[in-house]
Amino acid sequence: MNSYIQDQLEQVKNSLRAFALKLTGNMADANDLYQDTVLRILTNAEKYRRGTNFKAWAVTIMRNIFINNYRKKMRRGTILDQTPNNYYINQSDRTVLNEGESNIAYKELLRMVSTLPEEFKRPFWMAYKGYKYDEIAEELQAPLGTIKSRIFFARRKLRKMYEEANLERA
Repeated sequence: MNSYIQDQLEQVKNSLRAFALKLTGNMADANDLYQDTVLRILTNAEKYRRGTNFKAWAVTIMRNIFINNYRKKMRRGTILDQTPNNYYINQSDRTVLNEGESNIAYKELLRMVSTLPEEFKRPFWMAYKGYKYDEIAEELQAPLGTIKSRIFFARRKLRKMYEEANLERA
């Protein structure tokens, strides 16, 4: 199976490299993404089912790696400044961050979510943390439609609680 996978990889190598460049926008990141994808394909070769579209399988793996890496960068706040001379990074030497409002909003969100029934709370938090619906469904061993509706109802309930809380303050 491994030599079969390597043969398939050789056939789609150029397409994967082009797709990596399209996703990342620069050659260095594209090479890293391509290498990560090849490694993932080789380590998960037993999951590939012969007779299915290998290129589609490989592109899906690459896209998922890219999305997961992007989410990690967003959580860490490590988005690169690719403007000439790092314009945005060097724009000001003094930056004062005030996260007071966002900290309060987050604490309020935590309190509101804690009041949700468990069947809504867990899928909502997983979605909030960046999990995809199908990953949540698999983790919670529930149908995809059920997970989508639970997250929808959790959001609707939270929106209502938030609006009520704002009305009380006004």
